Amino acid sequence: MFARALMRRFPVLAFRDFRLLLAERLLAPAAFGFSLVGVSFAVLDATGSTAELSYVLAAQIAPALIFTLLGGVVADRIPPQRVIIAANIMIALGEGTFGILVLAGQPRLWQMILLEALTGTGMAIFYPASQALLPRVVPAEQMQQASALSRMAMNGGQMGGAVVAGVCVAAFGPGWALAACGVGMVGTIPPLLRIRAAAVERAHHSGMLSDLRDGWSEFRSHTWLWAIVAQFGVILMAWYGAFQVLGPVVAKTHLGGPAAWGAITAAESVGLIVGGLVSLRFSPRRPMLFVVVIGGAIAISPVSLAMLWPLPVVCLSSFGLGITMEIMMVQWTVALARRIPPERLARVSSYDALGSVMAMPVGALVAGPIASVIGVSVTQYGAAALILVATALALIPRDVRAMRSGYASPASQRPDDMPRLDDDLVAGGAHR
Repeated sequence: MFARALMRRFPVLAFRDFRLLLAERLLAPAAFGFSLVGVSFAVLDATGSTAELSYVLAAQIAPALIFTLLGGVVADRIPPQRVIIAANIMIALGEGTFGILVLAGQPRLWQMILLEALTGTGMAIFYPASQALLPRVVPAEQMQQASALSRMAMNGGQMGGAVVAGVCVAAFGPGWALAACGVGMVGTIPPLLRIRAAAVERAHHSGMLSDLRDGWSEFRSHTWLWAIVAQFGVILMAWYGAFQVLGPVVAKTHLGGPAAWGAITAAESVGLIVGGLVSLRFSPRRPMLFVVVIGGAIAISPVSLAMLWPLPVVCLSSFGLGITMEIMMVQWTVALARRIPPERLARVSSYDALGSVMAMPVGALVAGPIASVIGVSVTQYGAAALILVATALALIPRDVRAMRSGYASPASQRPDDMPRLDDDLVAGGAHR
């Protein structure tokens, strides 16, 4: 009875491939939550240097500059779940080996950089494949519900992983947290292997450079798309350096250490889950204007640490920002799925990812050295100012301010033979 009631409330759960995708999107973020806490404190414990922490985290982001576009081309040619499997294996090897080195003794800087570069390669090819997979396992009219539920699963997994990781690092050290990340990522492979989504059929075969040019033409033809991607390129550069790199430093010095940082991450994850619930019903009338404004609100993150707000207040601000960020991300995912042709979606998503993260290594590299000269709080105030300037510039294009929800979607994105629950199982309310 429970399964039948759940599927009446959320019809998208009737699709078998979507349920398998939900399982992967719960487990993978839960495993990676251990990395979010473990990497920073492993580096700080081993080196005690904010500059060397910058180098390691920059190595995790830098592969996006090379492999994101490649991942987009491949995911438009083969079933994207295969690309995600390869990505998760790379992350498992990178973080699992890092954990083993930490447990065996003090790891060297070059080892940490190489292993985080491997992890970053997996992260780079994951995003465009993930964006392309969801529209292939659910019908177009179910995209908002599917996006909200899948992101709720991801955020719930990350929340649980971050909470447990903070306790694990505090009690046992970062090595065990990184090893747990590696094991968890391996566990995502079985559900991905069972997904039946096929590659989109192509009218003709072309070379990689031709595919990249085709994707670029589609990307730059949408003013709202490239303007917002440029905005988030600046935002993520500033946020990553001021919050992700310098945040653990503030947590260790002023807020109580790894458990405090895990609590901040978990608070944001709870907000993301609440935002996912809101997204099941709420859709802003001007979605791209909403996306841009919420991007500006990210300035709260570095400001909260620069001003040394009490830990409960920092957690509360992270929680509120998480709610609005999740609504924003659902709207962005739906906009891409509705307005970009399915045969180009992975490539356009790869340009989206590349443009958004291409400056993040710069933020990671310069945050530590700048903070060592002018101070952590001044660096974080400067990052907040950059975020606000980028947001103001992104509001200039009319397409961003005028676009309304409910635009017609591109050509049909899903075949008619998507696997669903067997009718007799639905009727019997079978538990899955």
